[in-house]
Amino acid sequence: MDVKKLPISFADKRGEIIDVLQREPIEYATIIHSRKDAVRANHYHKETWQWLYVLSGKLRAVSQMPDQAPTEAIMGPNDLILSVPHERHAFEALEDTTFLVLTRGPRGGEDYEKDTFRLDVPLIAPRS
Repeated sequence: MDVKKLPISFADKRGEIIDVLQREPIEYATIIHSRKDAVRANHYHKETWQWLYVLSGKLRAVSQMPDQAPTEAIMGPNDLILSVPHERHAFEALEDTTFLVLTRGPRGGEDYEKDTFRLDVPLIAPRS
């Protein structure tokens, strides 16, 4: 898992512009609000590419490629990761967190569950 802290693309007295992605075809843009301790994902996709960009808060991200050990990172505002097809992924909100998910592939709208494969053993155990 490669967490990127995105640079400011342009700044002046009005504020800042940050390019989250450049030259990537995106089919869905989703904003997710997660309360502290919420666990999300614990799945993978066979065809879908997903970029996750943290707008506010803090997430623990765990990912795992087939036949490899899991990797873990703490993400905060302005951090971006990419989950590629077959990469298992899970997220835990360490505080109230809002993030943007940009998706290419059959993982959005009416097709939300068509390319989602739940893990038998979660990367992050859900809190009860």
